[in-house]
Amino acid sequence: MTAPYDPAQNQPSSGNQQPAPPTAQFPQVPAGQYPPPPAGQYPPSAVPPPTRKRPWLVPTLIGVAVVVVLCCGGGLAIGLTSDDKKSEVSTSADLPAAGTSTSTPAAAAPTTAAPAPPSAKPAPATKPAVPDKPKTFGTGDKVRGGDFEFTVNSVKCGISQVGSDFLNKKAQGTFCRAIVTVKNVTKSAHTFHADGTITAQDGSGREYEADGEAAIYGNTDGQGFLDKINPGNSVKANVYFDVPKGTKLKTITFDAGLFTLAEDAVVTL
Repeated sequence: MTAPYDPAQNQPSSGNQQPAPPTAQFPQVPAGQYPPPPAGQYPPSAVPPPTRKRPWLVPTLIGVAVVVVLCCGGGLAIGLTSDDKKSEVSTSADLPAAGTSTSTPAAAAPTTAAPAPPSAKPAPATKPAVPDKPKTFGTGDKVRGGDFEFTVNSVKCGISQVGSDFLNKKAQGTFCRAIVTVKNVTKSAHTFHADGTITAQDGSGREYEADGEAAIYGNTDGQGFLDKINPGNSVKANVYFDVPKGTKLKTITFDAGLFTLAEDAVVTL
């Protein structure tokens, strides 16, 4: 059994040894050596110094983690959502429409274009049709006016007096005499009266009425004054117009009447 450690055994002889200072706990040993522990004692085990707790570290780490999750996780969630939508759209676009055949269509048969016909010469431009001018009637022509058919046989102007030496009618200016033939072309009898039915016009557009009194003196039997004409019969009468001296008549108009849709008959002189 090993004897307990005695520091006195390892000390040199006390011949020339100087006393140790009172403050020294252990005897001086050579450099690089440690004095042995006292008898019955062992050096205490090395215990690390206690670490100081930092109460602010955990909340700070938690806050940083939350910020990272909010920043990175939100973008990641949006990206995943957009990717899901895109995948849904692409999937629906790739799927064939319902009711459509997925089989490959047969190749269309080649069509042969018909040869173009030879170019024909352009048709000559046609002039627009000119409407027919209304027919004009002159002296000697038969023209319809209402229930009668009129014919102007002749016209003479420059007559100053109509009738005999005892029974006559003098003109205010001068008389123009028109010899007309009136024929009933209907199926019933009609009365013809020149005064109010026949008028004359000059070149300036002035209109002259027939003079009934001059017609009485100018006709042998009062023709043209309330003549009752049966169907198919005709009456020849002298019709007088009192006009200024030097006047030349241009047209004679036969009134078709108020109770008919027929147009007036116009004779150009």
